[in-house]
Amino acid sequence: MDILYIRNLKVDAIVGIFSWEKRIRQPIHLDLEIAIDIRQAASTDDIAYALDYKTVSTRLTNYISQSEWHLIETLAEKVASLLMDEFGVTWLRLRLSKPAALPAADSVGLVIERGSQQIRPLFG
Repeated sequence: MDILYIRNLKVDAIVGIFSWEKRIRQPIHLDLEIAIDIRQAASTDDIAYALDYKTVSTRLTNYISQSEWHLIETLAEKVASLLMDEFGVTWLRLRLSKPAALPAADSVGLVIERGSQQIRPLFG
């Protein structure tokens, strides 16, 4: 299994249950691992056969920054669903952090895994 990863993608978002959290944007950090088969992209050296990490990060940034949630759990599920539905991802691990959540902690967050590690070709 090959894994494409994006580390520490930073997006400002409205996430929280308190009234003050609904009025400000807070930083959200994402670490993402996606199972893919890179062999066709590698053998052809053609981006058409690769999962374009710039497209993925741009889509996630736009989606997260234009939406609002009460819980980071909901945000994590929505991100996982978006990746699986729009990009054909069959397995992912997402670490989502909210660094401004607790004054005494560097960050809080969660890690989720979705899908099967049995990968299928994205193209073909």
